[in-house]
Amino acid sequence: MGRVSEPVDNPKPRNIMRPATLSIKTSPRVIGADVAKDNVVFYDPVANHTLTVTNDPEALREALAGFCDHDLLVCEVTGGYELAVLQVALDLSLPAHRADPARVKSFIRSHGGIAKTDAIDARWLVRYGQDREPYLVRWQLRNADRDALACLVRHRSQMVAQRVATRNRASAPGVGRLAPFLRTELDFLDAQITALDQAVVDIMNSTDGLAADEQLLRTIPGIGPVVARSLLALLPELGSMDRRQAASLAGMAPHPDKSGRNQRSYRTCGGRSELKPVLFMAALAAARSHPDLKVFAQRLIGAGKPKRLVLNAIARKLVVLANAILRPNQTLEQLT
Repeated sequence: MGRVSEPVDNPKPRNIMRPATLSIKTSPRVIGADVAKDNVVFYDPVANHTLTVTNDPEALREALAGFCDHDLLVCEVTGGYELAVLQVALDLSLPAHRADPARVKSFIRSHGGIAKTDAIDARWLVRYGQDREPYLVRWQLRNADRDALACLVRHRSQMVAQRVATRNRASAPGVGRLAPFLRTELDFLDAQITALDQAVVDIMNSTDGLAADEQLLRTIPGIGPVVARSLLALLPELGSMDRRQAASLAGMAPHPDKSGRNQRSYRTCGGRSELKPVLFMAALAAARSHPDLKVFAQRLIGAGKPKRLVLNAIARKLVVLANAILRPNQTLEQLT
């Protein structure tokens, strides 16, 4: 008789594949807020509910009180009308993101979106937030004095541009009877710019750190009071970034533009466009007064580079220097 094997208790199966543990990713709970001057349209995808309320802090607080457990609120920049929504969300500890309208528009276009109403826009903001939630910067309350400084600097820039246009009109032939009106306008613009300069100086002196930062920036040859105040007002991140981020935010970073056989030159784009005219004027001054940048400019010109490219390169170096000198415990001597 053949040998009979004894039964084995609790046999261990061999070569059996264990199923991998699956991680289920849930979509973040996002509230979309389409903001207008008078009303705000909210969309909650969890309840599939759209709500329209008055753009008033009390009404907004009542509407958002039930969404404190959500992960994010997303709205667009709408000329300041979104600030009430953001402030209420901050008070309720609801994270919020103020989205760039151009990026949201590109996102909608990439998904084939065509129809547009306030309710539809609120839904798209929800999809935008769900898709990019880990990468969206949360809105934080900014310093009121710095916001006021930025508004004053921008308005001064507009007044200066208007004054240049008026002077050109006043010096053109055939002005005739329009001349006294243009002189009156020039007098008004001169008075406005003088008053704005004084208002800027008052804020700089009353805000902690701003006056000291201005003095540091003005130690860089080529950067005068107007350029220093413009950098502090329009680029408040200075001193907290690396050199590439600083150049990119200022709109001075070169970006490649190549495809196939097309080998175009690198070009600067994006950034904060209101800084570019000021930085170009600073670059003109630095090309004459800054010892190192003067040699740098002459080397580029000797290599046959266009003057605009030379000025752009100098402006980029000025932004990098300004960012470096505003870092904690940094001095100009350490940069040279």
